[in-house]
Amino acid sequence: MHHNTNASLRLANGAVFKGKSFGCETSVKGEVVFNTAMTGYPEILTDPSCFGKLLVFTYPLIGNYGVPIEEIKERISTFFESEKIHACGVVISDYSFEYSHWNAVKSLSAWLKEQSIPAIYGVDTREITRIIREEGVMDGTLVVEGAEEMVVSVDSVNAVDVVSCKEVVRHGEGKKKLVLVDCGVKHDLIRALLRYDVQITQVPWNYDFSQLEYDGIMISNGPSAPHACEETIAHVKCALRQDKPIMGIGLGHQILCMADGASVVKLKYGHHGHNQPVRMVNGSRCFITDQNHEYAVDAATLSEDWVSLLVNMNDNTNEGVCHKTKPFISVQFQPQLAEEGSTDTSFLLDEFMGML
Repeated sequence: MHHNTNASLRLANGAVFKGKSFGCETSVKGEVVFNTAMTGYPEILTDPSCFGKLLVFTYPLIGNYGVPIEEIKERISTFFESEKIHACGVVISDYSFEYSHWNAVKSLSAWLKEQSIPAIYGVDTREITRIIREEGVMDGTLVVEGAEEMVVSVDSVNAVDVVSCKEVVRHGEGKKKLVLVDCGVKHDLIRALLRYDVQITQVPWNYDFSQLEYDGIMISNGPSAPHACEETIAHVKCALRQDKPIMGIGLGHQILCMADGASVVKLKYGHHGHNQPVRMVNGSRCFITDQNHEYAVDAATLSEDWVSLLVNMNDNTNEGVCHKTKPFISVQFQPQLAEEGSTDTSFLLDEFMGML
């Protein structure tokens, strides 16, 4: 019998969901989003794109395979997407107090408590998801009964600046030189890139990389709105004047398109999950993709130099573009060999690396 402290999730529209705490006993405020992935909760929680989010898992049972060891080799996490949890809180329907997995070393509850992340179970995540789908993403507060009312808000901070590296980091010793603009990069992307004959120079989001010697540029995923990345956009705008390959991923896709004058729009409830369907424009080829974002490129604002490659099959938003004459390509999803998600679009990474 488990006697967990009472807790509640309070949405900005006045809805209150009562449950039990299984994380750190503190209160936190954040933007409430739902994630439709069926597996991969350790990777999702450590994805920097989840910074400041109160994460609602639509899959009903969470925690049944525990959490792997927090191993970091040469500044890259072996099993996670970063060095720590970036979501500010966790909301689930049913928590598995017993876990079983060959690679597990602790429970999800223990991990959340270690990293001071509050969490609640025993709530109707279907109803929460319905509210967000109908009314749009909104703020919420996760409150643990009897805990100190220490509500932490991330509204006033630049999320990309928080999650980006603070200094230049180098990975690999390959022949080709790739600049990785870190807007909140998932470590799975770095692990995937190191499978190629490449040396990576990972730079902070606002770093002026124009003086570096490189064969190509990759702009990573990350949290927040692209409007907060004015410095990144300015640097990419300069890079677009050259003919060296550039690839944008997630937030990087939006940054690349904005650097050439396109606009972005905020989605009603974003795309969060490993099961987002996309289709080739003017074709029937479809893919299942891994996504975690709230904004989309407005394809109607792309200049005549670009062509739309992919479209989301749920809401028809843009999912990828390429330049008509230069080696520039950009996608809204994660194309790498995701450990916890789909590998349908890994060929796009092959194509870009072949341009270097």
